[in-house]
Amino acid sequence: EKAVNLKKDLAEMQEWMTQAEEEYLEKDFEYKSPEELENAVEEMKRAKEDVLQKEVRVKILKDNIKMLATKVPSSGHDLATELNVVLENYQLLCNRIRGKCHTLEARMIALCLEISEVWSCWIELLQYLDLETAWLNNLEERVQMTGNLPDKLDAVNDALESLESVLRHPADNRTQIRELGQTLIDGGILDDIISEKLEAFNARYEELSHLAVSRQITLEQQLQTMRETDHMLQVLQESLGDLDRQLTSYLTDRIDAFQMPQEAQ
Repeated sequence: EKAVNLKKDLAEMQEWMTQAEEEYLEKDFEYKSPEELENAVEEMKRAKEDVLQKEVRVKILKDNIKMLATKVPSSGHDLATELNVVLENYQLLCNRIRGKCHTLEARMIALCLEISEVWSCWIELLQYLDLETAWLNNLEERVQMTGNLPDKLDAVNDALESLESVLRHPADNRTQIRELGQTLIDGGILDDIISEKLEAFNARYEELSHLAVSRQITLEQQLQTMRETDHMLQVLQESLGDLDRQLTSYLTDRIDAFQMPQEAQ
């Protein structure tokens, strides 16, 4: 009767291990969120504790079978063979559950590090966007200031220099924005939010840059025209001054008009 009970216990132990393997080891899916992965880690920790608690029962079975073998060698030998199979399967189950638990914990650590890196990357991206947005605001203000300029050479020249000084903005920040944004998008993190921010920034950047360059060209042409006009007026003024002095000398010398050169007449 004792041999029958021990055989039944071995069968129940083997059945439990089969169920545990199906429940804890064969269920494997992709953990898409930190919460899912955290829940899986906790589940595997409970599974490991549950399996290790069975070690007491296994030890009791082992001791009882050894004791039976000393009293009834034939029955004990058969049970010992079955016990070895159960012990081997139990040890394999423990190792596999420990291994999966370690794997999930490692994935959890890696995910935490990834989240930390993503957060740092996101903060850095926002900082660069703030810097470039401030520059775009300054550029837009300078462009608007060139809209109603007095028709004076100095005013146009100052406006052009002011606009050109803003346009000499280095492209390093924009390169960083592009690379950081692409890194986050490639990692599948915050795709929609980042894409929306980058599209809005790039659209405004392109619009203001084209408008500023167009206004720069217009100011350069206006400045060139004003300089040419100013030069022509200066030449004309000098010519009129020479003519005035010549006519004045004629009047001073009381020279008759018909004695003067044709151009003076």
